[in-house]
Amino acid sequence: MKFSSAVVLLFLLLLRLAASAPPPFSCDASDPKTKTFGFCKTNLPIDERVHDLITRLTIDEKISQLVNSAPAIPRLGISAYEWWSEALHGVSGWGLGVSFNGTIKGATSFPQVILSASTFDSNLWYRIGQAIGKEARAMYNQGQVKGMAFWAPNVNIFRDPRWGRGHETPGEDPLVAGKYAVAFVRGIQGDNYNNDKVEGQENNNGILQASACCKHFTAYDLDNWKGVSRLGFDAKVTKQDLADTYQPPFKSCIQEGRASGIMCAYNRVNGVPNCADYDLLTKTARGEWGFQGYIVSDCNAVAVIHDVHKYAKLPEDAVADVLKAGMDVDCGSYLSTYTKSALEQKKMLESDIDRALHNLFSVQMRLGFFNGNPNTQPFGKIGPDQACTQEHQQLALEAAHNGIVLLKNSNNRLPLSKTSSLAVIGPNANNAYVLLGNYEGRPCKSVEVFRAIQSYAPNASYEGGCKDVNCAVADVASAVRTAKDADDVVLVMGLNYSLETEDHDRVDLVLPGQQEELIKAVAAASKKPVVLVLICGGPVDVSFAKDDPKIGSILWAGYPGEAGGIALADILYGQHNPGGKLPVTWYPKDFIKVPMTDMRMRPDPSSGYPGRTYRFYNGPKVFEFGYGLSYTTHSYEFIPSTPNTLHLNQLTPTSQTTNETNSLSVSKIGANNCEKLKFSTHVGVKNTGNMIGKHPVLLFVRHERNSNTGRPLKQLVGFESVSLNAGESGVIEFVLDPCEHLSTVNEDGDMVIDRGI
Repeated sequence: MKFSSAVVLLFLLLLRLAASAPPPFSCDASDPKTKTFGFCKTNLPIDERVHDLITRLTIDEKISQLVNSAPAIPRLGISAYEWWSEALHGVSGWGLGVSFNGTIKGATSFPQVILSASTFDSNLWYRIGQAIGKEARAMYNQGQVKGMAFWAPNVNIFRDPRWGRGHETPGEDPLVAGKYAVAFVRGIQGDNYNNDKVEGQENNNGILQASACCKHFTAYDLDNWKGVSRLGFDAKVTKQDLADTYQPPFKSCIQEGRASGIMCAYNRVNGVPNCADYDLLTKTARGEWGFQGYIVSDCNAVAVIHDVHKYAKLPEDAVADVLKAGMDVDCGSYLSTYTKSALEQKKMLESDIDRALHNLFSVQMRLGFFNGNPNTQPFGKIGPDQACTQEHQQLALEAAHNGIVLLKNSNNRLPLSKTSSLAVIGPNANNAYVLLGNYEGRPCKSVEVFRAIQSYAPNASYEGGCKDVNCAVADVASAVRTAKDADDVVLVMGLNYSLETEDHDRVDLVLPGQQEELIKAVAAASKKPVVLVLICGGPVDVSFAKDDPKIGSILWAGYPGEAGGIALADILYGQHNPGGKLPVTWYPKDFIKVPMTDMRMRPDPSSGYPGRTYRFYNGPKVFEFGYGLSYTTHSYEFIPSTPNTLHLNQLTPTSQTTNETNSLSVSKIGANNCEKLKFSTHVGVKNTGNMIGKHPVLLFVRHERNSNTGRPLKQLVGFESVSLNAGESGVIEFVLDPCEHLSTVNEDGDMVIDRGI
């Protein structure tokens, strides 16, 4: 079939118009009626504009806006808005708000969060967030995003190594998770960053490049384990664990990050569904922490309150419960279906709806959605040339470079020689998709590990060894033959996100199928000790490899993103010196005897319960939290500057010290006095090896007395990334706040400082 040139030109024109469709926005200046609407007058305070808008809505129009896919209101010139978009480690194709079918075909795919976390580099986290926010705004300006709210970051604590979503998080430490939240949120929302101090939106009326949403609030770290589903799970959590483990990342996200969104989780906490918990959403988040933004349910979490938890007798009860608790928008359809009947049954008031709408419209206005044509707005000039830029792709490479962790390097097995022949073996070596991690978008580029290695070893041979990572049947014979023909062997093994993912937790901590058998056979047959590369998010027990002299090196690469293959090749051949540190404890395989449903952080010697994370776990470990090697060596020393004694009794009456515990309440010390107590400690660092290296320096405190009070075994209080040339020295300053860094949480959930810590 032939077409005339005119038809072809018309078709191409239509394609171009479709690819450059205008983004959705309200208050179009070309519509005369918008000039009379107070909510379109940008010179008015947002509160006044929102109030004007809400008073113009009918009850049906109000209810229509309480779900993630909010429809248009044509009579008021209000466009449809989609709240559900994702950007965990790059603008994602998950959700309903983003399309890659337009001018912009891809977005920078940064490493999955767990690997970025292993850099312990707040500045890097900020720059990643900033790049994601800019690419999101570029796609919105091209009409490829239906709303600028993105449901990231995930800052839940990686409590149990089996958790399928642990790799979405910054790890097991609440300080790290909190600082990640602050840096990422500030970056994506468009704040400035100066000398490691974030500046910009000092109030919640400031404009937003994009809206970040910290999730999943709270104590959510189980998806589907041995038939126990997140949808019906009731997490039994002590006040102590809530206060010092589960809540701090969200508090930091709100108070320091100034996030404009929170997502409440599916599960119950101590009997109450998170999305229906007034104490959690309103008293704590909004009241105590000062949150001003919108709260969204995890998808269909409102329905779950009635259908699964049976917490609400009727659907209308569930709707009333969440709106009165302080939730604002339902990812799902429950609120659009049952809110009107809940009103008619007098289970709630219209003012509960108006409160939710106030939060929703306020965020939309901060995003510029009610300010007319986006091209005239502060972020309106961000065009398609700002997506997949060389700068952003280089940042993805930097994150992968600095995140990959060297776990073993016996006799300096790495880096490899470029003159030796090489065999690459393993199912993850020739799969670019597995490098991305879940909640992925369409990457700017796609490079398999094997193809990246070929830039250094063009004649390298490849053998899969297993059909896939499940490795039900290993082709050991072929792998051994390939290994014997080479001087060096690199095995690229691990997991993928069919084995660790949303709604699927692991039931063991070992490599799947016959992977271990394959690794051992290849190592035994190889001329030299082999190099093992692990592509996985959560920990695996590789004690066999750690102890085997025929396995010379082990690298953990997480899910390193679109540049992960290049980063691994650079590290294998010494073009980059690895310096990442593990953000989670790697437990032995017997840890699976501990029920995943036990939420306690602290050990219980009477029952043999070992506790969780480096702060409380007292059992054997495969690798420690914070562990990681380098191709060079470093020495450390404290430089005298730290006060030997802090005299708390000079700040508060001695009567406020509890005689039984010899502890002082931080709240009684007061914010002003806490500020006075701050002091600096300095750590000298020297690169004593012969290769330039960048790595994080981690500062811990240890309490003298911890046997009967549930104090952490040790606690991370600061981290700083430092880059030093061979032989170079540097000094790192850590500013410590005793009220935060030297305090502990008692059984009542109160922060206290102990005498003589």
